[in-house]
Amino acid sequence: MADEKTADAKTADELAAGRPSAALVVAQAVGFLYPAALRAAAAAGVADHLVDGPRTPAELAAATGKDAGALHRVLRLLSTRGLFAEDDRGRFRLTPAGDALRSDAPVSARSAVLMLTDPTMWRPAGEMSRCLTDGGSAFDAIFGMPFFDHFARDAATAAVFHAGMASMSDAENAPIAAAYDFPDGARVVDVGGGYGGLLGEVLAAGPTLHGVLYDRAHVLAGHRLATPPPHGADPQGRWETVEGDFFAAVPTGDVLMLKRILHDWDDEQCVTVLRHCRAALSPGGRVLVIDAVIPPGNEPHQGKDLDLMMMASLTGRERTEADFAALLARAGLRLHRVHPTPTVLSIVESRATPTP
Repeated sequence: MADEKTADAKTADELAAGRPSAALVVAQAVGFLYPAALRAAAAAGVADHLVDGPRTPAELAAATGKDAGALHRVLRLLSTRGLFAEDDRGRFRLTPAGDALRSDAPVSARSAVLMLTDPTMWRPAGEMSRCLTDGGSAFDAIFGMPFFDHFARDAATAAVFHAGMASMSDAENAPIAAAYDFPDGARVVDVGGGYGGLLGEVLAAGPTLHGVLYDRAHVLAGHRLATPPPHGADPQGRWETVEGDFFAAVPTGDVLMLKRILHDWDDEQCVTVLRHCRAALSPGGRVLVIDAVIPPGNEPHQGKDLDLMMMASLTGRERTEADFAALLARAGLRLHRVHPTPTVLSIVESRATPTP
């Protein structure tokens, strides 16, 4: 009988010790509802209607054409993390932390939110177990084709992606451009540079530089280099656009930049792109891979989150410094230095390995 009481007491102690863990795991499991609410608010454009001050859910519903009760519940959750705040009269205001949800904010993240929570990202993430079972992207099985093939056939989704990438970049381009000392008079090629946000900041900071924005024709059609900084380039005409495919060739230059490019692709595809960059380098030139560099240890790092997005929707991944060194070596390049930036991205600088 004493042994049974001891066993019961031990079981009770184990249960008591295990409850905090269970509560934590359950709390984390419902965490997906926050980005779902964030997407709903961004899609409704709620933040744009709070510029002039707080409003009730009924007033916001009338302005956005949404249901007042549902809108209140969404904003109540978002207020728990400081993007909105509810007062004692039931009105919601936009906080400084949530200001980037405005479509007309100086640095707006609204398009980035809509891209990151788009079904092309959301659905594969929800079926990540496919990756563990099959070893590849979940995207192909869900949409019937690879990620970029789908975009090539769906102009509306492609537009969401490119606008979202530009939105993500707007907040990070200036700090990245300032984190590297570009050589005077260099020809800087932004490989797969999208709308040219980073190249614009580089040119604005370096008055002797000449820039080349290299991407597919349909992407270049939306470039912003003709507009003034902060999101465009110097209006003095020190730039040009070149259409092409970085899997086939890369324009020659003194500095070749690859921002958020290699993380989309598997190792073999990355080596192909890097070999084209190696062949296009002017003597003494350098290749700058601008991506998240996963640090060792268990500390949070946004690159670890993005790595799972890459796994679920694409063929690529976020990489460690050692991973980059190995890729570069296969392409005839050597890692020279990793430059940290104030953003989640680092600048992995490489130079050509001397030819024997």
